[in-house]
Amino acid sequence: MFAALSKSIAQLTDPAFRGVVWRAVLASLAVFVLLWLGAWLGLSWVEGLLEDWLAGQDVEGFWAQALTWLFGALFWASLLIVSFLFFPAVVSIVITFLLDDIAEAVERRHYPGLPAARDQPIAEMLLDSIGFIAITISVNLLALPLYLLFLFIPPLNFFVFYGVNGYLLGREYFELVAVRRMLSKEARRLRRRFRGKTFMAGVVIAVMLSIPLVNLLTPIIATGFMVHVFESLRRKAEAG
Repeated sequence: MFAALSKSIAQLTDPAFRGVVWRAVLASLAVFVLLWLGAWLGLSWVEGLLEDWLAGQDVEGFWAQALTWLFGALFWASLLIVSFLFFPAVVSIVITFLLDDIAEAVERRHYPGLPAARDQPIAEMLLDSIGFIAITISVNLLALPLYLLFLFIPPLNFFVFYGVNGYLLGREYFELVAVRRMLSKEARRLRRRFRGKTFMAGVVIAVMLSIPLVNLLTPIIATGFMVHVFESLRRKAEAG
């Protein structure tokens, strides 16, 4: 498993990997530019309302200008802080839409004999997505009492956190990769057969996601990592 992780990390220099990162960063910047533009337009409208309200309260001249300026400064400072905090998360979300490029790059380098990946039907993709959302909600609801019970009891709270997320992330990334090569029901059957290995792979991904800066690249590393895990388990299953 760690050999698979090492291969994925070593491939970060691959142009396909770098291309996905740059496209995700640029797309995320575009999202925030639109956000800031909308915020600027909204602020202009709110400042007009504020000035009218201050005038109604007989606050004019220096104090009206000072309060309006202070409101604008606080607004932009808050927006910049929120943008800074959420930028990595937005990049990670954008990257998830580009993960097929990562899987292809890994297969090109390490599994050149594979045939072209199958095109997953839209209906199947929708059903898989709905199923995963349902599983995520159900598992988190079941784990909620444990979260609350062990909230202030380390390391038990960490076991719960990484246990829940290890299962969910192992399931998500394994099936994301597997359905490129087999039907969804076959992917689920293979995952269940090797549930221990896919769970541990999910725990590794959950740990990476909890490390600042590393979490920015985790979707890319995790996809490459899971391609290696999937190919290893598929060949083991075919061998009997």
